[in-house]
Amino acid sequence: MSTPPRGKSRLTVPQFVSRKAEGKKLTVLTAYDYPMASLVDQAGIDAILVGDTLSMVVQGHDSTIPVTLDEMIYHAEMVTRAVSSALVIVDMPFPSNLLGVYEAIRNAGRILKETGAQAVKLEGGADQAEVISGLVNAGIPVMAHIGLRPQLVHQMGGYRVQRDRERLIYDAKSAADAGAFSIVLECIPQDDAAEITKMLDIPTIGIGAGKSCDGQVLVLNDMIGLTEGHVPKFVKQYANVRQTVSDAVRQFCKDVQSGEFPDQTHSFR
Repeated sequence: MSTPPRGKSRLTVPQFVSRKAEGKKLTVLTAYDYPMASLVDQAGIDAILVGDTLSMVVQGHDSTIPVTLDEMIYHAEMVTRAVSSALVIVDMPFPSNLLGVYEAIRNAGRILKETGAQAVKLEGGADQAEVISGLVNAGIPVMAHIGLRPQLVHQMGGYRVQRDRERLIYDAKSAADAGAFSIVLECIPQDDAAEITKMLDIPTIGIGAGKSCDGQVLVLNDMIGLTEGHVPKFVKQYANVRQTVSDAVRQFCKDVQSGEFPDQTHSFR
């Protein structure tokens, strides 16, 4: 478990929540290991989500379902060790929050105890209200997640925009009433996201939900161009790190094969 360097402190859950009333947009990115978390934190991100997307972007699976609780804890501990300023939130992987309130508290408690993270995120709204309430009453801050729920991709029939306005509003209200400190809105119409954001006192964090949300989250690998293949419509790529790394590796191979590396500068006498 990590602690912030002396003289520094990580953003707290109450401070995160207060940004909404202050009119300050919140920035959130995923990270899954020490070096990336350190870079993201030093660049000034508000919160780092150790997302179960690591199942796809790190482990190579085709959904978020395979990643385990132990694997989430392993990655979250690395991330938290690197962070001095950002709020660190960890996804509860499938089905760790679906086994009853007691098991959810035990699983979320492990995450906080073993990683030093400050909060958990779970997919669900009205259907998870009892679990959210139980976790909050146990002293565990919870970020909810409504709209597209990747852990239910089989039930939902794929990664699709969620357009049931009444259901979205009901889920958002239920999660907030249960004590969630924030809600991720994924792949929902921007007008619905704007209505939900205006309706709630807690911050909404959008991903494919338009600009009216109180903040935005993206998968880091998507945002910096590391993702191979399909990139979702809602992703803006700010860099092409995949090409940069590929070019560097090709140049290394060329230099070694030609004898240009290592030269005298990179050798010992």
